[in-house]
Amino acid sequence: MTPELGPWDPAEPAEVQRLFARQPAPWWVAGGYAVELALGRGLRDHGDIDVLLLRRDQLAVQQALAGWEWWAADPPGTLRPWSRGERLPAGVHDIWCRRNADSPWRIQVMLDESAGDDWVSRRERRLRRPIAEIGGRTEGGIPFLAPEIQLFYKEKNPRPKDEFDFAAVLPSLDAAQRSWLAEAIVTTSGPHPWLPALARADAPRDPG
Repeated sequence: MTPELGPWDPAEPAEVQRLFARQPAPWWVAGGYAVELALGRGLRDHGDIDVLLLRRDQLAVQQALAGWEWWAADPPGTLRPWSRGERLPAGVHDIWCRRNADSPWRIQVMLDESAGDDWVSRRERRLRRPIAEIGGRTEGGIPFLAPEIQLFYKEKNPRPKDEFDFAAVLPSLDAAQRSWLAEAIVTTSGPHPWLPALARADAPRDPG
């Protein structure tokens, strides 16, 4: 049974931090908020907030959001209740969460893959990073997904807000981040409109 989707009232990152501090698994603010946390400033309005966890830690969501409603997004996008203790299969990546049936949606959880101590992209299993290196943390202690990884997930079918986020964060990416993103795009998508901008950002600048 799919609920009427209803409105969103996304939690602020600080609220997410308070909620997910209840459980020990690693997590990261993702989506557009991750870009803002990486930059240290707001950029635009947000219709939702994404939180990334590793699939192996998925039940930590039920611990962090105890007493809430959890709905799994079964492909191709049908919401269904997620039962307590149920382990979602590899094809299910998204969980919508709200306090009760009369409340707006507050948090969308995304599940990503892992192997040992490595994060593994669900889009391309050849793309791996040490879990300890896939994110940063704000001065207030809020963990966020590394912007180059977030942009990789945005590049597949970029919407206007994704193009905006890419342009906003590109100047802050260091050479290693730009190189990783460019290689990830080439590996999964081949030619892409973002590649020239990444190459220009990497080009040596004329000191004169």
